[in-house]
Amino acid sequence: MLEFLDWLEKSSWAVGIRQSLYLYPVLEIIHILGIVMLVGAAFLFDLRLLGHSKTLPVTDLAKHLLPWSQRGLILIVPSGLLLFITNAQALGTDFTFWLKIVLIGVAAMNVWVFHRFIYKFPNTSNDSLELPASSKISALISILVWIAVIACGRLLAY
Repeated sequence: MLEFLDWLEKSSWAVGIRQSLYLYPVLEIIHILGIVMLVGAAFLFDLRLLGHSKTLPVTDLAKHLLPWSQRGLILIVPSGLLLFITNAQALGTDFTFWLKIVLIGVAAMNVWVFHRFIYKFPNTSNDSLELPASSKISALISILVWIAVIACGRLLAY
């Protein structure tokens, strides 16, 4: 594993990013913008699941916010991978980094469980105003996990 991390860090892409005056900061900005888009949309949806803004139909809100989360993910994944390779050895052996990865996995699993088992989006926007308790639990998990992911990301910078 250490050999692979060393190879990644010495790759021409990683060296090029580290040596560029602007590329690393631009990647960080793209990564943060993606986080804002993904987590911001998730928080707004989670707040609705927790009972805020009950006049907004859940289905309509999901149709509006889900594409923004997906766009955020499109920014996060490649920028995160490129940022990782620039410091692969240190990050690949850092507990906080692996905790962040595990938490992202928990967030992904929570989204999958929510969409697969908890809430089936009807074809109409006439959602019930009261959602099941499982929706609220999923929303709380989402909020707490994303806060923890962001905290881990910030801790990695120090």
